[in-house]
Amino acid sequence: MDQAKQMAKLAYKALEDKKGEDIKVIDISEISVLADYFIIANGTNANQVNALVDSVEEELSKVGYDVKQREGYGLGNWVLLDFGDIIVHVFDKENRLFYDLERIWGDGKVVLPENL
Repeated sequence: MDQAKQMAKLAYKALEDKKGEDIKVIDISEISVLADYFIIANGTNANQVNALVDSVEEELSKVGYDVKQREGYGLGNWVLLDFGDIIVHVFDKENRLFYDLERIWGDGKVVLPENL
């Protein structure tokens, strides 16, 4: 399994474990140099958004993947975690609908969890 896919799988599981909502994994490797995967999820409130972010960082850190850049942490409406090969976006519901990254990155391929 390649590194990016392993990272995406770990992030997905970390989000799922903390009851992240509507978790989407989008393969953007063929349309962007930013990363191989975007993982998008939302929480129900600011505390859950932060808990989701903490969970992802903790799980990836356990196997040696450290976050390269974190933006928005503590605000609770949109946190971006850049791990290099994957970028994790955790929103509150309102901001997820507003920014609609799934539409913006619609040329990417949605990856089902069982295919990670």
